[in-house]
Amino acid sequence: MKKEELLSSGLLELYVLGETESQENILIEEFIKLYPEIREELDCIEVALEQYASANAINPDPIIKPFLLATLDYIDRLNTGETFIAPPILHNGSRIEDYLPWTKRKDMELPNDFDEVYAKIINNDAQGMTAIAWIKTMAPQEVHYHEYEKFLILEGTCSIHIEDEVHVLVPGDYLTIPLRKKHHVLVTSAIPCKVILQRIAA
Repeated sequence: MKKEELLSSGLLELYVLGETESQENILIEEFIKLYPEIREELDCIEVALEQYASANAINPDPIIKPFLLATLDYIDRLNTGETFIAPPILHNGSRIEDYLPWTKRKDMELPNDFDEVYAKIINNDAQGMTAIAWIKTMAPQEVHYHEYEKFLILEGTCSIHIEDEVHVLVPGDYLTIPLRKKHHVLVTSAIPCKVILQRIAA
């Protein structure tokens, strides 16, 4: 293979991506030793791929990580013998006091450092999931098709935007999100908004 053939073959791009076979690696590495322009081309390919990746990167949903960690914590608590009691289902008459058995627990407190959202799962069964959640500034837009999302505000304040409607909430307020409606949360207080969050199967 000649140098020009290698440059136009697409092997260099595959080499940068780690997709070449061992014999192809040997060939390319021999060409690198012989021709400085092959090394330069590889450097250009690496830069171009990094720029492409950066331009097309998708920021992860900030809800995924905290609820994954909360699920792992919940499983660990199950495995260590914690007895879980199903909390009351949120409704218009729900009160902050109804959840004191969970909110007053020392292991259900907010750590000193957290990103945008932190959660501790209270219970998760066939009926749905209940958690204590803290939101620092916002929770991104989402839509639920098979579960109702319900909020009871414990501390702080927020506005929950359900499509064109804005609901301003303070401690003690309850709100349920209808199915198939886009919604997001904006915190309006100087402290994180602490909520009882339930996702109940529709």
